[in-house]
Amino acid sequence: MNSENSEDQDRELEQMYADTLHRIHSGMVVKGRVMSIKPAGVLVDIGYKSEGTVAASEFSNDEISRLNAGDEIYVFIERINDHEGVITLSRERAAKINAWETLSAAMESGRPVEGKVVDKTKGGLIMTVMGIKAFLPGSQIDVKPVRNLDEFEGQTMQLRVLKMVPARTHGGPSAPGMSLIVSRRAVIEEETKKLREETLKTLEEGALFKGRVKNITDYGVFVDLGGIDGLLHISDISWGRVSHPAEFFVVGDEKEFLVLKYDPETHKVTLGFKQKKPNPWLSVEQEYTPGKTISGKVVNVTDYGVFVEVEEGLEGLIHISELDWSPHLRHPSKFVSIGENIEVKVINVNKDEKRLSLSLKQLQPKPWELIRERYEVGQRISGKVKTVTDFGVFVRLPEGVDGLIHIADLSWTKHIRHPSELLKKGQKIEAVIVSIDTARERMALGIKQLTPDPWEAEIPAKFRLGEEFKGKVLRKSDFGIFTELADSVEGLIYSSEIDATRELNEGEEIWVRVIKVNVEERKIGLSMKNVRAHEEG
Repeated sequence: MNSENSEDQDRELEQMYADTLHRIHSGMVVKGRVMSIKPAGVLVDIGYKSEGTVAASEFSNDEISRLNAGDEIYVFIERINDHEGVITLSRERAAKINAWETLSAAMESGRPVEGKVVDKTKGGLIMTVMGIKAFLPGSQIDVKPVRNLDEFEGQTMQLRVLKMVPARTHGGPSAPGMSLIVSRRAVIEEETKKLREETLKTLEEGALFKGRVKNITDYGVFVDLGGIDGLLHISDISWGRVSHPAEFFVVGDEKEFLVLKYDPETHKVTLGFKQKKPNPWLSVEQEYTPGKTISGKVVNVTDYGVFVEVEEGLEGLIHISELDWSPHLRHPSKFVSIGENIEVKVINVNKDEKRLSLSLKQLQPKPWELIRERYEVGQRISGKVKTVTDFGVFVRLPEGVDGLIHIADLSWTKHIRHPSELLKKGQKIEAVIVSIDTARERMALGIKQLTPDPWEAEIPAKFRLGEEFKGKVLRKSDFGIFTELADSVEGLIYSSEIDATRELNEGEEIWVRVIKVNVEERKIGLSMKNVRAHEEG
């Protein structure tokens, strides 16, 4: 009985072995077990009566180093030669066939597959998907037109299989080459559709939504809220002044926005950004009382003043007249620069008109108050000539105040026709304070007062009636010739006292006689007549 059972079992095993051999044939993809690794190739047991060989060229050095006996791999049976006991296997073709089947299933189910950009060609990108080359048309790269294919170089992306065209070879239908067409756009559209459905579930007016900035225009910002776009108008960006939305946003920014309006029928969404915070103008009168010193950042400089941001969305104006105490207005850019942090004083607030008036100069002492404290009549000062006029010279003091040197206070003795004969703009000089009127904000200066008045004693004593002096012709006039005597003292040769026999030129030296000295009028009268011959040579 035992002998019969043993024979039956042997017959069953022989039948099973025969069935296995019949099931294994060329063109199949089977799972095999690595038996050994040799220089010529890898020996694999595929459940046949003899092992098959995968050429070593189908493995990289790294793959060979990691391969061990007993590992399972998929192989394609290329050829079975029972007579010679040789079975030729291919791992690469097995991988391609498995890829083909996986891709075919993915195309039917709509499941995305991963691919990598390996090259670009006319009209699109060349991809590799599961080891298979595929074509990604330009129109299928994105939902919006793509102008630069280079930006996708080397990228890995999710793709939808659109079309698979097998190119049959002599290897039979089970060993196809492939022509694969894929789409990234289809994946994006599907993801967008899902996002849109989720977004619409919670989208309502008054809701806060995180979104990504898609596009920036002159009039606003388009924001992707998750499959649906919203528009943030430029007027809803900030409570303050906005010249352009690009000052606040960059494409790709992720921010939180407030839904102001939503139309369920058209799916039109209007967004707000400034509304996330209270309008600072509502509390401006409580926060910024006149006389208060505050700090802010210069955000704009114009011909008429400076705009200062004192908090987000709230700007004040420093009018040009409030920049400096000087009566001579300069361009605001001479005082501050954009981006500079400064301290200012609040001088006026108007919530209804949204005006906040600021001052820079009022944080500094009023110059005429300093003048009253620091200067007195008779004091010697130094300054720089700012302006030269017909009637005198304005001199700038360190406190920013200008004092006037009248033409009559330039010299005790010279007859000056124009101040430019002595002084030039920008020249640093010394002078004496003649008078101060802080109420009218006026200061008179003098240069001649730096020295004693020679008319009080020196000139009358030196230039006596009848005495003769050598002088130099300065200039001619209708009523005589002005002549410079010693020590820069000037006298006038009266027309009736000119020697008609001589032709005189400016700069020529002549002898004259003093015929009149008027101390009150500060004049010396001269004559060329009846002068003794002092000329030498």
